[in-house]
Parts: sequence; C-alpha cells; structure tokens
Amino acid sequence: MTEAPAAAPASSGGRLRRRTARVVTVVGLLAAWVVIAGVVGMMLFLGSSRETVIAGHDAVVRPTLDRHAVVEPGAILPDVRLPIDSPVGVDVRLGKTEAATTEELVSRYAFIASQPDAQIQKVTDLVADMAVSAALRGAVAGAVPVALWLLLGARRRSELVRGVVSRRGLASGTALAVAAVLIWQPWDGDDVTTGETQDEDDTWITLAEFLGPEVPLPAEAASLELRSDVTTTQSRRLIESAVSTYDTSLTFYSEAVDKVDDLELRQPEDDETVVVFVTDRHDNIGMDPVARAIGDVAGATAVFDGGDDTSTGQPWEAFSLDSVQRAFSDYDRWSVIGNHDHGDFVGDYLGDLGWTRLDGSVVDGPADSTLMGIDDPRSSGLGNWRDEPGLTFDEVRDRITEDACASEERINTLLVHDASLGRDALSAGCVDLVIGGHIHVRSGPTPVEGENGEIGYTFTAGTTGGAAYAIAVGSKPRRQAETTLITYRDGRPVGMQWVILQPNGRFDVGEYVPLEYAAEDVEQPIEPTAPTGPTDVVPLEDGDGGDATTGDGSETQAP
Repeated sequence: MTEAPAAAPASSGGRLRRRTARVVTVVGLLAAWVVIAGVVGMMLFLGSSRETVIAGHDAVVRPTLDRHAVVEPGAILPDVRLPIDSPVGVDVRLGKTEAATTEELVSRYAFIASQPDAQIQKVTDLVADMAVSAALRGAVAGAVPVALWLLLGARRRSELVRGVVSRRGLASGTALAVAAVLIWQPWDGDDVTTGETQDEDDTWITLAEFLGPEVPLPAEAASLELRSDVTTTQSRRLIESAVSTYDTSLTFYSEAVDKVDDLELRQPEDDETVVVFVTDRHDNIGMDPVARAIGDVAGATAVFDGGDDTSTGQPWEAFSLDSVQRAFSDYDRWSVIGNHDHGDFVGDYLGDLGWTRLDGSVVDGPADSTLMGIDDPRSSGLGNWRDEPGLTFDEVRDRITEDACASEERINTLLVHDASLGRDALSAGCVDLVIGGHIHVRSGPTPVEGENGEIGYTFTAGTTGGAAYAIAVGSKPRRQAETTLITYRDGRPVGMQWVILQPNGRFDVGEYVPLEYAAEDVEQPIEPTAPTGPTDVVPLEDGDGGDATTGDGSETQAP
C-alpha cells in the first residue's frame, strides 16, 4: 500500500513522452509537406508557360528568377530587357504576327510601349496564374508522401525500411537510380549554336550605349538593355526610329491627359448619369487614357463601345482590346462590333473581359434605361441576326426595327456601329436615341419625329482613334479624335457633348446639347424621317489641327 503513489509519476511521464512524440511527428510531417510542396511547386512554376497574344504577336510567357522582364522578338530585332522591382522575372518569346514591313512592326512596338499598362497587366496576370497553379500542384505533391506515411502505419513502415536496407532493396534502388540518370542524360549538353547557350554567353548593354550619345533618350528608357550581339546598321536605324516614335507618342498622349483637367465640361446633376461613347478606335490605344480622363472629369460611370476597335479583327490586335478594357475596367460597359472587326474574335474577347455584348435583345442600360444594340452585319460576312445566318444589312435593320417597336418598354438607346442601321426604328418612333459611328465624321444629334408622333434623335460620332481609313496607330492621331459624353436622367438620354483632340494637341469642346422630347421644346428643325443609308464614306486625312472638311470647307458627307 505504501508503494502505490510511486506509479503515478511513471504513468504521467509515459503520457508526456507519448504526447511529445506525437507533437514531434506532426511537426516533422508538416515540415516535410512544406519542404516537398515548396520544392515541387518552385520546379513546376519555373517550368511553366502560357500562350497568349502580346503586342500583336502570338507569344509564350515564362517566369524566371532573374528580376528582369525579357522580350525576345525574333531574328530581326534584338532581345530587350528591363529590370523590375520583383523577385520574379518574366521571359516573353514573341512568335508570328501580321505586319507588312519591319518598319511597321517596329512602329507598332514603340506605340504599344508608350501605353504599356494593359500588356503589363496581362503578363502579370498570367505569371500570377502560373504561380497559383504551381503552388496548388506542389501542395498536392507534398501531401502524397505524408498521406502514405500515415496510411502505412508504424509496423508496415518498419517492414519497408528493413526491405530497403536489404541486399535486394539496395540492388533495386541502384537500378532505379541508373535508369533515371540514363533517361535524364545530363552529359548530353546543348549544342553551342542553340539559343539557350547563346543566352548564357551574350552580355547586355544599355540602349544609350548602343545608340550612342548623339541620340537623346526619354528617361523611361534609361534602364532598357539590348543583347550585345546586335551590330547591324539596319537594326540601329530601326531602334532609333522606335525610340523616336515612343518618345513622341508618350509625350503627346501624356500631355493630352494632363490638359483634360482644364476642359470646361458639363457636370452632371445628382440625378443624372454620364456615359462615355467611344467608337472607331482602330487600335489607337493612346486615346484610351485620354477618353477615360475625359469621362472622369465629366463625372462618367459607364461606357458604350460602338465598334471598329480594330482594323482587321484578328487576334494580333488583342492589345487594343486589352487597352480599352484597362481604361474602363471599373465602368459599366456595353459594346457592339463594327464592320472592320471581322469575325468572332473581337466580340468574344470583349465578352470574356466582362463587357456586355448587345445581340438584339433589350437589356438594362445606364440609369435604369432600356438599351438595345446589334453587331454590324458586315463584320462577319454572314450578317447573322442572333442565330439566323445570311441576312443582309437591310434585313437586319428590318428585324431590329420590329423588335424595338415590339418591346413592352420604349427603347431609350439603340447602340449600333452605323447609325443608319437604326433608321427605321427611329422613323417609326420606337427609339429615343440611335448612336453609331462608322463614317469617322460627326453628325447630329438630329431630332426626328416618328410616325407615332414621338421625338427621337440620331447621332453619329467621329472616330475616337483619330483614324484615317481603318488606320489609327501612330505617334499621334491622324485626324481629329472624338469622344462623346451622353447624359441620362430618369432613364432617358437628355443631353450630349463632344470633345475633340486635334492632331496638333489642341482640344475643342462642343457645347452641351439638350435632348428634348416635346416638339415645342426642340430648338433644332425636326426631320420627318431619319437619314437614309447605309453610310460608307472614305474619310479625309487631316493635317495638323485640321478639321474633317473638304477643300472648300464644307463637311465631308456620305455618298
């Protein structure tokens, strides 16, 4: 009886040892999981790649650890790199693209480089996606040996250890190691002519060293480096041209954005909503921050895109769509595609970016308005109305008129690429406002009295990209670049104001034009019917500070 109390400490000590052993085991397993997951995840991350479209090229994006962003454009131009403030770098290898000449391609590079935010964000998102994917796969890989350890149990683990250290176990392990080395073949190094070996041997020089002191560089290009194996006169000339285009474009559009704060734009009342209307951008990404700045100063919260964001509708022009998305990502966004946005790429791409694609159905628009729109039937060659192929421009116009007039609620806005597509719906008195672009020349807003006595308006905006024909890429607009502001109140468009950026950098601001719906309040002559069309005009190319006029000063008209 006197020895009984001595058993308690021994039992307590045993429980403590067992508890300590369990804690050590758990910590060890967690440590093993973290280490394995980290190693596997890092290997998977550095071996990852994503295919995308960058700067008009099919491209492959790979993460690195050299704290640089490296772009490999191919054989004609040198590789370039820029240090970045991140432990993770990136390598972008450019593939095929569409350009008539090398000079055109270099000019495009320089123009995109002057407005790089959308492309930077695209690459950043891809690298982040690869990092998350690698981390998840690494976590799963690290959990596998931990799970096996737990599932096997102590007895089976002991048996396996005894088997591994036996002669048969050692022989099997050796055979597996030899097989792995034979598959890997680490002695089979790269040929000295491969790109990987050249990458290791090449050195980098700054752009200033390459061009020499006689070529002034913008401050933003001071840290840019080129591979030192570029020595041809043609390469030097192309790079000098790119620097000039980059500097001119960056300066022009940056100064334009700074000037917007000084513009006298109408400010909305508390019960009003302002929408930015852009159309016929034709790849001019330089105007996107300008249009956004105009919208911000005017108190806008939404944007309409009237189409012709591109010149051909091809995937290489994704940079233009990325740019307009970045500019208006936090606005409410609606879009249609234009005749130059050939095929499905543009519409599908914008839809994937979160734009509301209008397909002929009635949807909720800004300020509780009703909105309707349709892609230009000339964009795909099919002229399809929703799912019905083979409709002509006139047939699509008839269908949209039928649907607009059959709507239970009056259509407040009809968004189309060519305003003549909404001509009959307006003439029937079923629409408050038809807006479009296409001809690159502003017309309206023109009041029209419908057959039912209702007043509506038609408005054609000028080209937001300042495009001549279907081309707007350059160091500045090729003609006046126009952004339109539409004001809504109580679900109806009640006013418009246009803002023009001239090729010489001057801004012209139009007066705010109220849209009245009672005939006695309309100050302009009311047309008995909407203008006829379609409108296919070849716009004139302006000189610096010029207007879209003919030689005698009259406004260019559609034929």
